[in-house]
Amino acid sequence: MTQAIQKPDFWQHQKEAVRVTQELSDLQQELSNFENVKTEEDLKKMEFRVFLSGKYDKGTALLSIMSGAGGQDAQDWATILLRMYQRYADRQGFKTKILDQSFGEGVVEGRSGIKSVTLEIAGKYAYGYLKKESGVHRLVRISPFSAQSLRHTSFALVEVLPEISLTEGESMEVKPEQLSVEVCKASGPGGQNVNKRMTAVKITHLPTKITVASQTERSLAQNKESALKILYAKLYQLKENQRSKELARIKGKAVAIEWGSQIRSYVLHPYQLIKDVRTDVETSDTGGVLDGKLDVFIDAEIRT
Repeated sequence: MTQAIQKPDFWQHQKEAVRVTQELSDLQQELSNFENVKTEEDLKKMEFRVFLSGKYDKGTALLSIMSGAGGQDAQDWATILLRMYQRYADRQGFKTKILDQSFGEGVVEGRSGIKSVTLEIAGKYAYGYLKKESGVHRLVRISPFSAQSLRHTSFALVEVLPEISLTEGESMEVKPEQLSVEVCKASGPGGQNVNKRMTAVKITHLPTKITVASQTERSLAQNKESALKILYAKLYQLKENQRSKELARIKGKAVAIEWGSQIRSYVLHPYQLIKDVRTDVETSDTGGVLDGKLDVFIDAEIRT
């Protein structure tokens, strides 16, 4: 790789040059980390990184949350999950950016419920840490929407994808005629426009019917670029799922966001307990977890 950088024509292909340079920088950083291991804690951190050796584990994660069964309660639950992952990212030193979101009806405690949202989480190993958060998350609590203060069960689906660079995405041979591109105004809660200009972009990949959107960037070109990254990530996932015989889940027969498919249960009433059904890890610190303290669950997920 070093020899390639030293070639006179290396920077004639700028996008590829940037990618190779970044890979070399990452390898040099990994080598430096190993050389600087001095304590048992340092060694444990390096050992943990062994579990994060997937192709995209070191890169950015695209995390989407979709409210499921439960109406307003489910939309509020999706909003709570969004905050949980934003707080987790803050604790890890990751940077977050909302790429697209749609809102439901009604306002609770000054916030609108979310139907769906896509969050970009950028940082070293962001995808590796978060990739196993994909699945249905179940909440049991006293509903803030119930006049009788009844207990309610809500569901939300979390989907975590790796960010695919535009350069790599182009190698998927997605033809322009396969894409339907729509431009519209970005909108916020209650139908209020957050951008008066036509800058929001929705792209549909016609062969697979996969639809993605981006509306929070400042320009049309930036939103289109963000939407394409999400599309490439979904096409990558589709390809991987074809290999594992899960094509039906991606092409329209979506995972039922309800009983039977949840990965984690969050019970706030009549007792306090959060339990991951895959690893059996549980905690009564519900407030801490919903404030982003997910390490106990994520560490166990990665090691399985």
